[in-house]
Amino acid sequence: MSIKTANFVKSSPEYQQCPPPTLPEYAFIGRSNVGKSSLINMIVAQKDMAKTSGKPGKTQLINHFLINEQWYLVDLPGYGYAKVSKEKKKTFGAMIENYLLERKSLRCVFVLIDIRLEMQKNDQEFMRWLGECGIPFVLAFTKCDKLSKNGVQKAVQAYEQEMFKEWEEMPTYFVSSANTNQGQEEILAFIDQINQQKS
Repeated sequence: MSIKTANFVKSSPEYQQCPPPTLPEYAFIGRSNVGKSSLINMIVAQKDMAKTSGKPGKTQLINHFLINEQWYLVDLPGYGYAKVSKEKKKTFGAMIENYLLERKSLRCVFVLIDIRLEMQKNDQEFMRWLGECGIPFVLAFTKCDKLSKNGVQKAVQAYEQEMFKEWEEMPTYFVSSANTNQGQEEILAFIDQINQQKS
């Protein structure tokens, strides 16, 4: 799939205010500072479509981007150690949960994982919740350019070992880098494949 158009549509404080659910949606989420905005910009080949920030917790709304006039890429608020108030964290939690549970046009959730880190408890809990709710998800390892090829392989193997403690099989995963564009073609091909199945 080649990206011909990628346009910001709107930011919504709750799922009921999102655009009409007439097109397939792919949501991107991860711990704060996992490199989500950078990855989204790499995928759609635009430098600043999703706003990047050195400060965790930049995304605080459900952001819809229309890709090729055919599907939505959805940028969800991160979870984890963002310096926001407890009250805001509760709001984020409810907003994300309601969107993921109620959004009928959601096809798949991309859970972003910093490949340099061991499995984090909040990632583990979030994936467990997705599994219990029957929400389809895949993993996207970010920042793979920060490790050698061998280092990437070892990191993925270590992650697989942790996943197998709780899951029967490893979810589909992508190894990506916003700096080198690694993973862009594979992620877009995956989305295209699902769009074809649903059409």
